[in-house]
Amino acid sequence: MPTASQPFYTRRTTLLTALLLFVLAVLVVSGIAPYDRATWLMEVAPALIAAPILVATYRRFPLTSLLYGLIALHALVLIWGGACTYARVPLGFWLQDLFDLARNPYDKIGHFMQGFVPALAAREILLRGGYVTGRRMVAFLAVCVAMAISACYELVEWWAALAMGQGADEFLGTQGDMWDTQSDMFLALIGASSAMLFLARWHDRQMATLRTPTKR
Repeated sequence: MPTASQPFYTRRTTLLTALLLFVLAVLVVSGIAPYDRATWLMEVAPALIAAPILVATYRRFPLTSLLYGLIALHALVLIWGGACTYARVPLGFWLQDLFDLARNPYDKIGHFMQGFVPALAAREILLRGGYVTGRRMVAFLAVCVAMAISACYELVEWWAALAMGQGADEFLGTQGDMWDTQSDMFLALIGASSAMLFLARWHDRQMATLRTPTKR
C-alpha cells in the first residue's frame, strides 16, 4: 500500500478487526442457548465458513469496507435467525403486527440479504479482477451469481428436509407457505437488483481506493 495512505489502512484494519470481533462475540453468545441447536448450527454455517476465508484473504485481496460491513450485517441476520429460529425472531413478529401479515417475515429479510450481499461481492470480484469491464454486464452477471447461490441454498433446504424429516421444519421456516421457495428466491432477486441499482456508485468509489490485485 502507498506510504501516504498508511494511516488510512491502519484505521481501516482496526475498525474491521473490531467489527469481526463483535460479530464473533454475538455468534458465541447466540450459541449458548439457541432455541434448537441443530437449526442454529445450520443457519450460522455460512458465517462460520466465510469468516476464516475473509481473514485468510485480507492481505492478498482486501475487500471494500462497504462489502465487509454488509457481510457482517448479513452474518448478524443469520445469527439472530439461527438463535431464535426464523419463525420466532422478535423483529419478525413486530413486522407481522405492523403490516398485518399472516406469518413472521424475518426469513424474507434473510433471503433479501442472500441476494444483496453476494451480488455486491460478485461485482467486486468481477470488476477488480478485470474479468468484466462493462457496468451493465457486470450487474447482470452479479445478479446471476446471487440467484445461483439462492437456488443452491434452496437445494440445501430440500436435502435437509429429506434427511431430517419433520426435524427440518425449524430450518426451513416455511410456516405452512406452499410458495416459500419461490418467494425466497424472489426476495433474493430483489436484494441483488437493489444492490446493483443503489450501491454501484458508492461501491465504485470505494474500489478506487484499494489496490487492485494483479491477475495471474
